[in-house]
Amino acid sequence: MNVTNDHKPHDHNNQDHQPISTVDSKTPLLPINNNLNDQEASNASLIMSLATPNTLFILLGPLLCGIICMWVKVGELQTSRNMLGVLAWVFTWWLTEAVPMPVTSMSPLFLFPMFGIASADVVAKTYMDDVISLVLGSFILALAVEHYNIHKRLALNITMLFCGDPVNPPLLLLGICATTAFVSMWMHNVAAAVMMMPVATGILQRLPTTRTGQNDAVERFSKAVVLGVIYSATIGGMSTLTGTGVNLIMVGMWKSYFPKAGPISFNTWLFFGFPLALITFFCLWGILCCLYCKRGSSRPLANYLDKAHLKRELELLGPMSFAEKMVLFVFSGLIVLWMTRSLTDNLPGWGALFKGRAGDGTASVLMATLLFIIPNKKRKGEKLMDWNKCKKLPWNIVLLLGAGFAIAEGVRTSGLADVLSKALDFLESAPFWAIAPAVCLIGGFITEFTSNNATTTLLVPLLIQIAKTMHIHPLLLMIPGTIGAQFAYLLPTGTPSNIVGFSTGHIEIKDMLKVGLTLKIAGTIVLTLLMPTLGAYVFGTNNLVMYPLTWRGSQAL
Repeated sequence: MNVTNDHKPHDHNNQDHQPISTVDSKTPLLPINNNLNDQEASNASLIMSLATPNTLFILLGPLLCGIICMWVKVGELQTSRNMLGVLAWVFTWWLTEAVPMPVTSMSPLFLFPMFGIASADVVAKTYMDDVISLVLGSFILALAVEHYNIHKRLALNITMLFCGDPVNPPLLLLGICATTAFVSMWMHNVAAAVMMMPVATGILQRLPTTRTGQNDAVERFSKAVVLGVIYSATIGGMSTLTGTGVNLIMVGMWKSYFPKAGPISFNTWLFFGFPLALITFFCLWGILCCLYCKRGSSRPLANYLDKAHLKRELELLGPMSFAEKMVLFVFSGLIVLWMTRSLTDNLPGWGALFKGRAGDGTASVLMATLLFIIPNKKRKGEKLMDWNKCKKLPWNIVLLLGAGFAIAEGVRTSGLADVLSKALDFLESAPFWAIAPAVCLIGGFITEFTSNNATTTLLVPLLIQIAKTMHIHPLLLMIPGTIGAQFAYLLPTGTPSNIVGFSTGHIEIKDMLKVGLTLKIAGTIVLTLLMPTLGAYVFGTNNLVMYPLTWRGSQAL
């Protein structure tokens, strides 16, 4: 009992002192001090994470927009000034890539309503039209071609035709470049470069590397092949609407600015773009042969390159499966539909059956849908394509196209286009023969420092205003500006295709400057000669454009 009684008071005393001990030892020392230290470390970490050039570029966009909207006078309309500020914001983020380009491409969806340029519904509609559906359908088909290695089989077969026995370097180079250009005609030029570069480097892997004493002829041929692939991908993309987003942006702007004028169909562009690309392609081949495939280069290459290597690569692929044949059939069917939708006035294409309601995007999505219906005969119930295979769809390009259309529409309807046209009145007296190559060179210069699509988005609306001021057909300037924006030949950062080639390690910047500058000049000359001749016939640019009748006024939005 005594022990028990003695223990209880002791417990009671402990209970009396325990709260004090807890407060004194734990509360002040541990939690408070730790919170302060953690907060200071967190603040320091936050400051360090924000103190970067990227943060500066993020703030620079809205800062420039605010300065323009508050203090820069642009015409009589507030919307014109706001549109110029939004352009400064968007293009700052595009050029610096402070915010990922696809995210920046969505910024018109909130900037235009905020600055009173257009309603949310109107802006959103520019992100999905027939041109965008054309891109989506063609990208799904391109993914199917890549999934079943059809591009590699096609490349090996065509290259074998040009290899020669013994090997003929200029002829082999022609085969590799021609294959790349052909593939690039039907899918995005960046995708074509990514697909063809492993095929080209696979051939070059047969050659000795520099570490083992690569001789001069082998090194020059390796440079020619890599340069040929990246430039052929760009040139091939010029020939069709689906080859590059730049052509699609221009066609979309033509449709937006001149809704009463006839649309530029896939077939119409092909009739002009293919001859232009073909002549430019042979200019490229000639330049590469003169610089890198000199006489006597076949002997050192013959020891490492022969048809046996190509045959072995082809044999590894095995015979064409049912799935490959069906994908090729669907792809070929789409090309036929594109080319026959609209033929001539006397011989209308299949589009006449639908009274003009069907477009190139209609055919593209229709044929892409078949890939999800036709079985591949590999597994029961499995189709040629499923949505999991479409996860690689380049939504960044789709969003960039939509942003281009939104900006072009905003420049026009905000009145900014009219303001810019008034500043270009002095060009009315300038001859076209001087304007066209100048426009092409300006586009070719800007595109070296920003994306091809962004260059076209910025340049084409201005060219339309210049054409309006000069009272000439707008396509006489729009097309040279669009093609010039694709002449990104000088720097690795000019286009993703250049980066694909530069990353192989076979070429240097001086190689790109040497070949690219010559090719840029040759392409400008070819375009200047073809535009007033073949272009006048294909696009009807000799016909007078009645701007009051075909020009969409500001009430469109």
